[in-house]
Amino acid sequence: MDDRSKPDAGSIVRGEARELRSAFSRHWLRFSLLFAALLLPMWLFLELADEVREGEPLPFDEPILMFAQQAAREGFDRVFLFFSKIGYEWGVVPFDVLLVVALAIMRRFRQSVFAAIALGGSALLNLATKQLFARERPTLWESIAPESTFSFPSGHAMGSMTLAMVLVLLAWPTKLRWWVVGAMLVFVPMVGLSRIYLGVHYPSDILAGWAVACVWVVGVYMAFFGPWRRE
Repeated sequence: MDDRSKPDAGSIVRGEARELRSAFSRHWLRFSLLFAALLLPMWLFLELADEVREGEPLPFDEPILMFAQQAAREGFDRVFLFFSKIGYEWGVVPFDVLLVVALAIMRRFRQSVFAAIALGGSALLNLATKQLFARERPTLWESIAPESTFSFPSGHAMGSMTLAMVLVLLAWPTKLRWWVVGAMLVFVPMVGLSRIYLGVHYPSDILAGWAVACVWVVGVYMAFFGPWRRE
């Protein structure tokens, strides 16, 4: 066979590069969303975790907490206590259970199992991570809603973000997606802010909870609904 008919290495590389450019041009939005929802949160969590593991104070933690304490008002107390309560045991946890059961009743079994693993796994991951880092909670002032467990990452922040990501991903193919996105853009930050306002979490605890929740849910979603999966 004539060697001249064989493609050289340069041609193969150029061909692969063209295919990659073509794939990115067709799916640039998906790649961008994947980067924003997976790689950036992963980097953020690793950076925060490294500082906490070394016992280094993060420069923004205490100033933000002190600002929240100075802004404390009776009206704010009621608002943030409400969001703190619904951000976990009085809101997120029962809603998680109802969501999984409702999807199963509607015979959307893959979605139900996805939600169960994403939501339940997030809670277990949070408990394990808290024990691993064993970060003490802030003690800058006496909180009106004290906590006694470890601080990093925030269970409220992680639980609310996990639920938000699950709901957004499930609603995305439907006409309800922007309603869900809008509601979660209010709910998740308010839950996180409530924990800072009450003085029971450092801001870095909140950011870490949000970050690891995004990475976890996107990973589980890709396992269940990635392009390699068949209905």
